[in-house]
Amino acid sequence: MKIDYQVLEKKIKINFKNKDLLIRALTHKSFDKENNNEKFEFLGDRVLGLVIAKKLLEIYPNEKEGILDKKFAALVNKKTCLEIAKKLELQKYILTGNMKIRKNMIEDKVLADCCEALIGSIYLEKGHIVVEKIILDLWSNQIKKSVNTQVDAKTKLQEFSLKKFKKLPIYKIISNTGPRHKPLFKVAVKLLDSKLYIAEGKSKKDAEQHAALKCLKDIK
Repeated sequence: MKIDYQVLEKKIKINFKNKDLLIRALTHKSFDKENNNEKFEFLGDRVLGLVIAKKLLEIYPNEKEGILDKKFAALVNKKTCLEIAKKLELQKYILTGNMKIRKNMIEDKVLADCCEALIGSIYLEKGHIVVEKIILDLWSNQIKKSVNTQVDAKTKLQEFSLKKFKKLPIYKIISNTGPRHKPLFKVAVKLLDSKLYIAEGKSKKDAEQHAALKCLKDIK
């Protein structure tokens, strides 16, 4: 079956002069043991890391290294790469050993790795300036989410509590209601001798973040 790579090229807004680079980025080792995308994945992982690290420094010039590291890890991990791969529908273009069932059988890891390989191929084809623009465009929603202070509220509250009281904040689940597929958690947090700060969330983690944010806003 012939694969139309032009649709993918339109999505990433570039045209490969060297189509072999694009095809290799989308070739799994089960299809070709020699000329596959493993080395492109290695390169793409490093290119992605550099671009995201640079962007985080621009967005958070005064943030601590530990916080930046957590944001960075969330933006370059396999889960996020998988989200981008699905956004680009890379499963339609990947060459695997069993082409007849590839659309249904491609594993998430293969898709995520292919996303990194694609970045590597774009870098080789167009250079750093172009690949940086494409990465920031594809990752724009994920980067915007990282700006949300709720992401780091629990960490910031922990740092504040340890610095001032030499003790960790205390979290307590007040209630867990709703159906199993749509739970609602209510969580309270308190510092040494502080009042309780209560918040809700769709998960225990979200509720804790919301409660920590309430506390941070009050103490600051």
